[in-house]
Amino acid sequence: MITIGNSFRRISQAWFLLLSLTAVFALLYLISALFPRPIDPSISKYFSLALAEKARIYNYAPRIVYIVHLCLQIGFLTWLLFSTRGRILFQRVRNLSRNYWLVSVLSILAIWLVSTLISLPFSYYSGYYWQKIWGFSTQSQVAWWIDYLKNTSIDLVLSLAGGIIFFLLVNKISRYWWLVGSLLFSLWLVVEYFFWPIIVSPIFNHFEPLPKSAITTMVNELAHKAGLNVGSVLEMDASKQTTFANAYFTGVGSTKRIVIYDTLLKNYSLPEIKAVIAHEMGHWRHNDVAHGLLLGMAGGFIVFSILTFLLKPWLPKNSTKPPELWAALQLALILLLFVSSPLQNAISRQMERNADYFSLELTGNLPAEIQLQEDLARNSLTDLDPPGFIVWFSYDHPPTLTRIHDLEREYRPN
Repeated sequence: MITIGNSFRRISQAWFLLLSLTAVFALLYLISALFPRPIDPSISKYFSLALAEKARIYNYAPRIVYIVHLCLQIGFLTWLLFSTRGRILFQRVRNLSRNYWLVSVLSILAIWLVSTLISLPFSYYSGYYWQKIWGFSTQSQVAWWIDYLKNTSIDLVLSLAGGIIFFLLVNKISRYWWLVGSLLFSLWLVVEYFFWPIIVSPIFNHFEPLPKSAITTMVNELAHKAGLNVGSVLEMDASKQTTFANAYFTGVGSTKRIVIYDTLLKNYSLPEIKAVIAHEMGHWRHNDVAHGLLLGMAGGFIVFSILTFLLKPWLPKNSTKPPELWAALQLALILLLFVSSPLQNAISRQMERNADYFSLELTGNLPAEIQLQEDLARNSLTDLDPPGFIVWFSYDHPPTLTRIHDLEREYRPN
């Protein structure tokens, strides 16, 4: 049995620091969600205070659900790793078979199953129930469950494949497993960025090229003005799931594409659609997917190097690695990703800000840019005066009013 003794005092201190930092962030997030400051009256320049109050109510429950879910996941894995009963459970798993790889696979599956069961009520509440009672979900309950099972099946396959590769690395390349692991992770990111848009996304939605229309003419004109060779602009049937409008830029190489929700095309004016497409062209022009890919690779290298230190108690030399290692890996990853959220989101917000500026430069239409932000916020009940800590910690886009004010400051009339 692997235990953390005196020789691993520094490692236990690192775990304590990581858990403590997570607890502090989680507590600050929860306090910010439970007790937001009064709504700033200045928002009335663009939105009614009644709308702001309604949006605050809509965003209230999902924030609490998010942090409670996180705490339960961390609590389960912490109990599994550091409690006596958790160690007894792993011992029982080891007693099921003398086959090391069977025991490892059973451990991966068991931890995945319990984590999925813990997540299920939260996923249902936030992803279906809450959206349905507010009128945003267009799915039947059966359709939601079908999508959920698709997502869960993909997650199971990836978790099982990743777990087996992980145990192969730590057992066969004990000393340099983290380096090979970071290289494989980088390779996976490239594969994911390249193939996800053409293999996985179509499992959930239908994509087709925009039909010849004023919009395609506008796209071609914008692309010419921006000096871009935009290969694919696709319409996605998002209305089968939601009333939300959106667009995004994804893919690398030959799979690069701008995807526009059909809800955006149906419910927004041509100048607003133009602003959205120009924004996505900004991501294209700034190579944000490639930059995100490179940052992900660098982040993976850093995370894997930290894992070599955190996981050392479960990485005995010259012997097979225990099944508890998988639980330790899951816990470490959740904690590291959580505490690094502010940095990740700050980078994302800057990319979005730059894409907004590019859109404004390309369209030259400040009223349309502002109208787009106003309509998106109204139609999705975006929090119009979110708590500062929650913005800093978890927002991957600038808040609506920040985007509007930034656009106003950036605007330079011809």
